[in-house]
Amino acid sequence: MPRLLFVCLGNICRSPAGENVMNHLLEREGLSDQFEVDSAGTAGYHIGNPPDLRMTKAAKARGIAMRGKARQVQPADFAEFDWIFAMDRSNHADLMAVRNRCASPTARLIHFCDLVEKHDATEVPDPYYGGPEGFETVLDLLEDGCSVFLRKWRSGTLD
Repeated sequence: MPRLLFVCLGNICRSPAGENVMNHLLEREGLSDQFEVDSAGTAGYHIGNPPDLRMTKAAKARGIAMRGKARQVQPADFAEFDWIFAMDRSNHADLMAVRNRCASPTARLIHFCDLVEKHDATEVPDPYYGGPEGFETVLDLLEDGCSVFLRKWRSGTLD
């Protein structure tokens, strides 16, 4: 069973949205039992907290339930997951440092926006300090990239 991990800084906006967008798509396509999806943050600022209320509101408007509690990424995640998606370059750099502490890393670390096809973004921007439009942008990017990942997974064309 493929295991996917979405990672941002604090694990209350972008990465739990990634986890829940992917779960929403998997459920819609009848694939929920074929994947395990989780999220984490590179920092421990919000451990145990639920997703940000503004992200929860934006996702709910799209019919996406936001579940989960924030946790910090661990070196073992690189042995337990198949794909780890970094929301931005800073997260990617932090994840490389965590990966270097894993005895036998097997997960593929991917810049999430490398999957995005309908948008020109190179990073999923952190919406935490902005207005409602930032949360909408994040959801647009996540829906795009998660759909592309599933399409490529089905066709066996994941690089």
